[in-house]
Amino acid sequence: MQTQAIGSMSTRKKLWLMFRMQPTMYFGIAVLALLTVVAIFAPLLSSINPLDINPLARMKPPSAEHIFGTDALGRDVYARVVWGARVSLVVGVAVALVSVALGVLIGMLAGYFSKLDMAIMRVMDGLMAIPNILLAIALMAVFKGGLVTVIIAIIIPEVPRVVRLVRALVISIRNQPYVEAAKAVGTRTHKILAMHILPNLFAPLMVQATFIAASAIITEAVLSFLGVGIPPQTPSWGNIMADGRNFLSIAFHIILFPGLFLAVTVLAVNMLGDGLRDMLDPKLAKKI
Repeated sequence: MQTQAIGSMSTRKKLWLMFRMQPTMYFGIAVLALLTVVAIFAPLLSSINPLDINPLARMKPPSAEHIFGTDALGRDVYARVVWGARVSLVVGVAVALVSVALGVLIGMLAGYFSKLDMAIMRVMDGLMAIPNILLAIALMAVFKGGLVTVIIAIIIPEVPRVVRLVRALVISIRNQPYVEAAKAVGTRTHKILAMHILPNLFAPLMVQATFIAASAIITEAVLSFLGVGIPPQTPSWGNIMADGRNFLSIAFHIILFPGLFLAVTVLAVNMLGDGLRDMLDPKLAKKI
């Protein structure tokens, strides 16, 4: 019993010390967890359909009936903001996961196989030469708009950045003694990549994934605000702000609340990324 009590106290102490060392990271985790709950239980948190139009309640200020007010069509802004959290979180998570997966695959090929390096990196440099927003807008203009199209349009500009990071890490790892030893004993290439190189990419890629997620959420909002992202009838933070931009002087609340949610979400993701970076690289944290 005493051993168990000591073990539990030790665990609590470690958690407390981790919280004291990285309070911003845990704040980011708490905010993202809350937003996830809001997105999942959006139908329960809002009794009003975000698509319902009520011409008699156009541009009403925040009140007991409409917490965040209404927009130019009389739609409840609170309901639309809550449902819009789903779009932003899905886009952020999907873009981060797919971009990292593709970036790891392509970057490992470029970094480990010198013959492929030149061809792969020139393609990546070409993609990086085009600004993210312009490339995403061009892709959205070619293909039919929708959530999947938005995700793909954001993924393509993000992949080259992951590829460059992975390539640089693989080049620095492939000449390490343990990799050379694995080659000497006849270990197959795919096993070397999976067992000796891939695990060493985990820490920096976790940090990179958080920044990609934050960038994807902002890009989706920008595309929707410009009218080339999520379809207008689908509630998203960018669409809500786009609907309210013409009524800024008389109904500022239409843009205020989705803007606050967007800012807090991106701030939480960046805090999580900064905390992971400091935790996984203590030397860099001391320098900063």
